Amino acid sequence: MSFLELQNINKTFNGVKANSQINLKIEKGEIHALLGENGAGKSTLMKMIFGLYKPDAGGKIIFKGSELKNHSPSKASKLGIGMVHQHFMLINPLTVLENIILGIEPKKWFFFIDIESARNKIKKIIDTYHFNIDIDSRIDQISVGMGQRVEIIKTLYRDAELIILDEPTAVLTPLEIEDFYKIVLNLKREGKTILIITHKLHEIKKLADRCSIIRKGEYITTVDVAKTSEEELATLMVGRNVSLKLKLPPKDFGDYFFSIEKASALNNKNLLALNELNLKMKRGEIYGIAGVDGNGQNELVEGLIGLRHFFNGKILLNGKDITHFSPLEKYAEKISLIPSDRKKWGLVLDYNIEENLFLRNIDDAPFSHKGIIYFEALRTKAVELIKRFDIRPNDSKAEVKGLSGGNQQKVIIAREVMNEPELLIMFQPTRGLDVGAIEYVYSELLNLRAQNKSILLISYDLDEVIKLSDRIGVIFEGKIIKEFKRAEIDQDLLIKEKIGLSMAGSMN
Repeated sequence: MSFLELQNINKTFNGVKANSQINLKIEKGEIHALLGENGAGKSTLMKMIFGLYKPDAGGKIIFKGSELKNHSPSKASKLGIGMVHQHFMLINPLTVLENIILGIEPKKWFFFIDIESARNKIKKIIDTYHFNIDIDSRIDQISVGMGQRVEIIKTLYRDAELIILDEPTAVLTPLEIEDFYKIVLNLKREGKTILIITHKLHEIKKLADRCSIIRKGEYITTVDVAKTSEEELATLMVGRNVSLKLKLPPKDFGDYFFSIEKASALNNKNLLALNELNLKMKRGEIYGIAGVDGNGQNELVEGLIGLRHFFNGKILLNGKDITHFSPLEKYAEKISLIPSDRKKWGLVLDYNIEENLFLRNIDDAPFSHKGIIYFEALRTKAVELIKRFDIRPNDSKAEVKGLSGGNQQKVIIAREVMNEPELLIMFQPTRGLDVGAIEYVYSELLNLRAQNKSILLISYDLDEVIKLSDRIGVIFEGKIIKEFKRAEIDQDLLIKEKIGLSMAGSMN
C-alpha cells in the first residue's frame, strides 16, 4: 500500500470544478513533484491533503493505510502531515524558538512552558538535518531563507512524516536555493516524504524522484523524473510544445536616454530604503535588476512612477527632470508599469476585460470627448487587443477575476503596451505564472526590445534576469553596487555564483 493515496478526488466551487476524478499515489521516502498550469488545481489538492478543504462526496484520502475522515489542519499535524505555505506563517516579534513551539508549547507543573525541553528538541532537529540557525533570533531579524527553515523545523517539531512545500524557492537568493536543496535532500535521507509544488522545471529535475502532472483539474500522468526532460515536462503540463530557451539577438543600442541620479527614499517605516542609487539606460535595451527582496526594489518602482517621494536625487528622461511628476504626468511621458502583484495593483477584479484595458486612457480620444464615452470605439479596440495578445476568453465583457493568472497578466501587458511606452518597468512579470504564460511574457518582452522599447526588468528570479537582460545591475541596501554586461554574462561559467554573491553584498 502507498504512503499516501488519493482516490477519485473531486472538488467543486460554485459549480466550477477545481479537481476532477484525481487518483494519485505517493510512496514513502520519495520526493514527489506536482506540476500544472495556473488554475490546474494543484493548490486545491494540497489543501485537501492538509485538511483545509474537504473532497466532494465519493473521494478518499488514505494516509498510512487509514482514510482521513473529518480532516482538519490540526488533525493533519497530529497524524504527521506538515505544510510549508508559499507565504510564511510566522510572527515577526517572536523568536525562532517561540514561533516553532507556538500552539503546542510543552508544559511543566501544568502552567509553565518548558522552554528547556523545547530547546533541546529543536537543537536535535537542527543537528540531525544540518540546519544552521540561531533559535533565539527574532523573526524580523532573519533572512527570508532562514524564515523558510523555521517553517520546515516547525513541521519537524510536530513530527511530520509527510511535508508539503508550496513554491518553496519563489523568494530565495541563489545561495539560499542551494542551501534549500541540501535541506530537502537531507530530509529525504532521514526518511521523510516530500510533496513539492513548483513551476520551476529545473527544480523538479534537481530534486524530485517522480512528478505528477495535472491539467485543467485532471490527472494526466506520473513520470520518472530521471528519464524525462524539462521540455517533455513542459509539454505534458500545457498539452503543447513549449520552449523557454532564448538568446538575445545582438543589437546596437541608442544613446543613454534615461537616468536615475543619487536617488534616495524612505520606506513605509521611515527607514532608508534607497541610498543614492544611480542607474542609466540606453534606448532599446533590457536592464535587469537582481537582488534579494527588501533591498529597495519596491521603493524604486514607486518612486519611478510617482507614488513615492525621492527626498534626494533626480530622474531624467530625454534630459527632462521628471523626478516630482505625478503618476499621470509620468504616464503621459510614456513610462508604464507591469506591477509585481497583478491582482492588488494591476487590475480592478470586479471590472471586465474591456474596462480594465482602458483604465488608463478612458478620457482620451477616440474613446471619449468632453466627458462622453464612445462605447463602440472602446469595444472595437478591446476586440483588437484581445486578438493581438491572445487573451482568453475572447470576450471583452468577461470579468478579469475569473481569468487565469496568465490571462490577467496579458490584460495588463496589453493596456501598458497600448501606451507606446518609451520605458516599460516590468516588476516580477512572471510571478506565479506557469511555463505557457511565461513563454508568452518572454516573447512579448523580446518583441518590445525589437521595437526599440526600453525595459527595466526587476525580478527575484535570478535565472530570469540572466536570461533576459542586456545588462544586469545588482541592488543591495538601496543602491546598485555592481553591473554585469551581456558579453560577461554569456562567457563567464560562474556568472550566476558571482551575481549571487553580489546580491549578498559582496563587492568583489
